[in-house]
Amino acid sequence: MIPSSPGITTRVEMTLRKLAPALLLLGAVLLAGCGGSSGGSGSTSTASGPPSASSLAPIHGTYSPRIEPANFVKAIDNRFWPLRPGTAYHYIGVRGTTPQTDDEVVTHMKKMILGIRSTVVRDTVSERGVPVERTFDWYAQDKQGNVWYMGELSLEKKNGKFAKASDSWQSGVNGAQPGIIMPADPRPGDAYRQEFYPPGEALDQARVLRLDGSASVPLGTYHGVLVTSERSPLEPQTEQKYYAPGLGEVAERVVKGHHEQFQLTRVTH
Repeated sequence: MIPSSPGITTRVEMTLRKLAPALLLLGAVLLAGCGGSSGGSGSTSTASGPPSASSLAPIHGTYSPRIEPANFVKAIDNRFWPLRPGTAYHYIGVRGTTPQTDDEVVTHMKKMILGIRSTVVRDTVSERGVPVERTFDWYAQDKQGNVWYMGELSLEKKNGKFAKASDSWQSGVNGAQPGIIMPADPRPGDAYRQEFYPPGEALDQARVLRLDGSASVPLGTYHGVLVTSERSPLEPQTEQKYYAPGLGEVAERVVKGHHEQFQLTRVTH
């Protein structure tokens, strides 16, 4: 055993006393880091919430949304876009100077698109009781609550008969990609693609304006209304749409471009 030296012992003790505050501080930092690792990760996830519509269906850059069939559900129950089979929404409006009606029916039909069972909505626009446009729109909702627009079969009158329009499209066919028709968690300022089919010039996109809007239509007056602005970079017009929670779209109007507006008059089941 080597005998200890009083001089050496004194110097060691002095060094330890000088280092003690730093060692205590380092220990506190390490403990805080360990304690915050678990809680911090959870709080970050809670604070960020689900991905925004802007990140899921961005309007800029290369567009290739990630679609996984296992992430989709059977029912569409988004609070601003509930599509219950058998429900019909009836609107009255005007396009230019021509009065029109618009009847949207949530059918019991399903269409398989990208491996996803999509709900079929039949939309018929009429003038003086005669149908002039008919569209079959296909929608699907993911587990987060976003409602995706999977495509549409658009029919227009030609020589008195309905014919397929050039802006018809289906996700996964000829480069067409789905977009979001209604976000799970709309946030003011969010901008997102609703459809993407360049060959057919189907490039509609939307932006959330507010969540505290109001709307008065023949069916009633609604508050806490979601207001969106919708446009296509290929067209000069812009329209605003109004969605009442628990009900769906109650009104729409063109705010830039030709004169067009529609209001909800009744809902049948």
